[in-house]
Amino acid sequence: MASLRINERKTLLALRELGGKASVEKIAEKSGLADAAVMRAALTLSAENLVSLSSQKYALASLTREGENYAKLGLPERRLIRSLMKLGGEAEVAEAACEAKLEAGLVPIALGWAKKKGWGEIRGQKCLLMVKSEPALGSDEKLLNLIAERGSVVVEQLSQEFREAVDVLKKRKLVELEDKAYHELELTVKGWETVKKGLEIFEEVTQLTPELIITKRWRNVKFSKFDVTAPGPSAPVGKAHPLQQIIKRAREIFLEMGFTEIRGPMVETAFWNFDALFQPQDHPAREMMDTFYLANPRIGRLPKEEIVDGVAKTHENGWVTGSKGWGYKWSHEEAKKLVLRTHTTAETIKYLAMHKKPPIKVFSVDRVYRNEQVTYKHLAEFHQIEGIVVDKKATLRDLMGTLKTFYTKFGIEKIEFWPSYFPYTEPSAQAVAYHPKLKRWMELCGMGMFRPEVLAPMGIKYPVLAWGGGLERLAMIELGLDDIRMLYGNILGWLRRTPLCQ
Repeated sequence: MASLRINERKTLLALRELGGKASVEKIAEKSGLADAAVMRAALTLSAENLVSLSSQKYALASLTREGENYAKLGLPERRLIRSLMKLGGEAEVAEAACEAKLEAGLVPIALGWAKKKGWGEIRGQKCLLMVKSEPALGSDEKLLNLIAERGSVVVEQLSQEFREAVDVLKKRKLVELEDKAYHELELTVKGWETVKKGLEIFEEVTQLTPELIITKRWRNVKFSKFDVTAPGPSAPVGKAHPLQQIIKRAREIFLEMGFTEIRGPMVETAFWNFDALFQPQDHPAREMMDTFYLANPRIGRLPKEEIVDGVAKTHENGWVTGSKGWGYKWSHEEAKKLVLRTHTTAETIKYLAMHKKPPIKVFSVDRVYRNEQVTYKHLAEFHQIEGIVVDKKATLRDLMGTLKTFYTKFGIEKIEFWPSYFPYTEPSAQAVAYHPKLKRWMELCGMGMFRPEVLAPMGIKYPVLAWGGGLERLAMIELGLDDIRMLYGNILGWLRRTPLCQ
């Protein structure tokens, strides 16, 4: 058995000296090995059919700190009864507790258990003795003393009376149980044949070190043999979350297409989130059931006066846009309210307010928040892909071509553009893709050309192409999911199975 290592040889020799059958603890004691080393050797020897390994679980009972204290002083009810006997069998509760030297917290416990055991009772403010002489030790007290004497006991080896007492003491938190396992090894016929042939104990080296080379000890030692074809334990490698991989790809594709990335704060004023986009102040989407409003701080600052004035006039009467506006009195206070942004369009319109000259090609991939019920296709917090293109001769066809190029780079083949409506774009459309697993069309993003009511207050005189859509829906198609919640469930099995996105 040249393939056996030194610990396996020592285990076999110790087992032979112990009569061919012994526990792991006795083998460890006999061989000088640690218990863990014997167990590792036992697993290998068992696989080679040299030993048989049997295991048996058992519960080990030991005293808690409170249990150790009661083992020395006696249970509270025992101390109370002894004090009553000294006081003539009847005494005030406080007097009896003082005589027994019981702490205030132990008095109710002592009274309760004394009554339960039939030793005494309370009448009014007095505690009465119900027995003529001191009761004999109960099974709970005997077990308490036994464990204190031995340090611990195996529950399965106790009598039925003591097993019931274990449950009582455990409920009183005087005893704690620890699950243990008893392992026993026995030489098989093949094992006996092996040890009878003789096993040599020699120094075994697993690694060639500089010291062995310098001292030339490598000539006198035996090197361990390793089976390099043996399967090793699986070790899942770390990798970026699938959603983060898709966010990275989206950014890289836009950058390849000549776009510049912009970012913005998650908290915005209602002015940039709604008003600047010509969304009326009484629009249903601005209600609490659709938007998260901040309680503290509640309001923020508005931009420079000329922009605010232009937005206000556009809402009220259309201003210079040729529109009739919304026909109401625009409120500065409503526009100052702070919200968790419902779309990243708030960042693009803010960018346009400071960058007016074409050509402009910017995008953002960032988080947005909407007060929606979480379902298999909706989340209250998600990522949005947003972008704008500003050029002197930009058309809706250019926007369709830009988005088709972007989504095609993701490997989405079936893309269509359907007419739609959005408050701040005209004409408006939505890009939809076919989900092969769900076998239905899924909206990818809303798109269109900014209305004059959006551009005029910002001082922009050129066509602006805009779009915005949920990244998670794109991820669902890419990863073949039918439930958007999988992306945030932290399900390790799914995360490990999901390959790196290409």
